[in-house]
Amino acid sequence: MTSAAKLVSFAMAFLSLLSLTSSRALGFIQQNRPSIGRDAFRRRQPALLNAGNRLRMRVFSNTALASEASQQETVYALSSGSGNSATAVAVIRITGPQSHLALQTLLSKTQRQSYESVKLPEARYSALRMLYDPIAYSSDTGDKIGMKRDPLDSSLILLFQGPASFTGEDIVEIHSHGSRAVVQGVLSALDRLSAPPYSINIRAADRGEFTQRAYGSGKLGLVEVEALADLIVADTSYQRLQALRQMDGRLSDLYEGWRAELIKGLAHAEAVIDFGDDEDLDDDGLDTGEMNVWGAIRPKMNDLLNKMEAHLSDASRGEILRDGVKVAIIGVPNAGKSSLLNLLANRDAAIVSPIAGTTRDVVEVNMDLGGVRCIVSDTAGVREEGSTDDIIEVEGIKRARKAAEEAHVLVCMVDSSDEEQGIAAIRDILEGIDIGEKKKNVLFVKNKIDLMNISDEKDSVISENQPLPDTMVTAQNKFEISCETNSGVDTFIDALSTQVIARVGFENKDEGGPLADEGAVITRARHRQHVESASQALQRFMMRSGEGYMALDMAAEELRLTASELGRITGAVDVEDVLDVLFSDF
Repeated sequence: MTSAAKLVSFAMAFLSLLSLTSSRALGFIQQNRPSIGRDAFRRRQPALLNAGNRLRMRVFSNTALASEASQQETVYALSSGSGNSATAVAVIRITGPQSHLALQTLLSKTQRQSYESVKLPEARYSALRMLYDPIAYSSDTGDKIGMKRDPLDSSLILLFQGPASFTGEDIVEIHSHGSRAVVQGVLSALDRLSAPPYSINIRAADRGEFTQRAYGSGKLGLVEVEALADLIVADTSYQRLQALRQMDGRLSDLYEGWRAELIKGLAHAEAVIDFGDDEDLDDDGLDTGEMNVWGAIRPKMNDLLNKMEAHLSDASRGEILRDGVKVAIIGVPNAGKSSLLNLLANRDAAIVSPIAGTTRDVVEVNMDLGGVRCIVSDTAGVREEGSTDDIIEVEGIKRARKAAEEAHVLVCMVDSSDEEQGIAAIRDILEGIDIGEKKKNVLFVKNKIDLMNISDEKDSVISENQPLPDTMVTAQNKFEISCETNSGVDTFIDALSTQVIARVGFENKDEGGPLADEGAVITRARHRQHVESASQALQRFMMRSGEGYMALDMAAEELRLTASELGRITGAVDVEDVLDVLFSDF
């Protein structure tokens, strides 16, 4: 018997066993239906009845998918840039069952030459070859079948044979010259191959289709696909580092490890539901024996619950690193907020004027601070409530307060010539925010120190005796600068960079620096939502598992829900609604 036949035989035997055990489990619940509760029974009956069907459908659907893969279309796409601008080198990739045939057609010098006889480069070894236009000829007279083709480009060719390739299929990479004429010529030539006399089943790839095929063939998991999308659009070194860490599988391994533990516990529960566990029950009654039923499982599930809660208690640093640290510059009008933004951005991002209230809206600039993507916001100058009737300025102040509430790092700025008024306005804003842990992420800046005379300068050193919001700002986060002369600006920028690096969890690194090893972190809101749901289901399991033997099936259902939530992160459980959105991001 072949290995494939053995696999099918094993699958069918397992499906039969699953159907038998599912029916026995249902019989147990039906016998105890009054004690479980009618609503609970209705919720759990479909899950038990459909368990065998779901696995059976998965086995046969995977077989169907494998059959369909062999008949897939061959697709091509420009993999380097958008093609709208010239580059030195462009990379065009072809994947699918006829990708090598498509290349042979382009390598053929004449129409008469048999395409299949064209020698291809050795797989995984680059070769310089001339590509030819399958339609354009050197003459319009005579027998076109024998005419020489016009050259397209002298390109570097690289072949990969499936399944040892990115998509798991045969792949061709064409490294051509990057001019628009060459790129468009090669893409047009590939498009012509779908028409007679070639009739190759080839078309332009949909957005993200190469990655989608890699996912479909098992080359990439769902978490790795998300990491690849993040790596492609990474703007900073830390974003790149986080994406690479996620791509190496550590996050998938973490969730799959948790899921494996849950499945072991669930298997134990199903065995007890299906066949009973009489040897574990004491003579005193079912409720006393319940602790023996779950005795080996509960400690493991409790440890797993603690791991999940620790995983969630990360201050969202993974998502913040991916999306960007929000930095808001707040203060009274004409404190120099726009000047500071321009210094940080190293360009004129905001209008600077001696007229107070120039900035009326929130001006956001994306920048790299210490290797971390930051979204720095210059806000409208804040005044005391009721001090202005200008509806536009009132709206600007409202948006400034909102930006301060949403910021991960706050830069509070005052004019050194009117420090008392500036501090009062900042205090008013901070009192409306739940500072708490955010206190360490507040930086206090005195600007325009160049305008102070010597006697004032002696008194300008920031100390605990001055009327500063010391309860809201730590002593080491107070700075004096001049945006006009750049005095103290470099020191402040270094401190701000350190602050944003600390916010995403890369502070206190050893000599390994920014590349020091980090554990798996949550990088998307989708991941956090499913881990939170899994944690809640596991908490319900801990409660149900102590309610007696009759609640055994309800506790087992909570384990099923927990495993299902984790499976939705890695793609082990149906995630069709996620895939369409995810692949469209490529």
